[in-house]
Amino acid sequence: MAIASNIVTAFVAILHVGFLVLEMFLWDHPVGRKRFRMTPEYSKASAALAANQGLYNGFLAAGLIWGLWTDQFSVKVFFLICVVVAGIFGGLTARRTILYVQALPGLLGLVLLYLS
Repeated sequence: MAIASNIVTAFVAILHVGFLVLEMFLWDHPVGRKRFRMTPEYSKASAALAANQGLYNGFLAAGLIWGLWTDQFSVKVFFLICVVVAGIFGGLTARRTILYVQALPGLLGLVLLYLS
């Protein structure tokens, strides 16, 4: 079970690195505009906010990687809880799909971590 927990935790960390790249570097780019269904005007106007959000996703990824690297249960728990809370908030305030893309994998990692 510990291996499954670490695999899911690593997957969640990789997702958040991807979110960082999308939000910090591709937001005001055709790839980001297509992914988030934005006009060029909107993506340009909101690029700084998205970059800030991307930075926070990077911190989540860094925390998860730190937890995996040091194999510290409490570090993994803390950052997976942060991911789940952020996913729930995003799902309620921005897009429902965030619940499935962010919160659900984080919750799965958390459950597997507790079972290991």
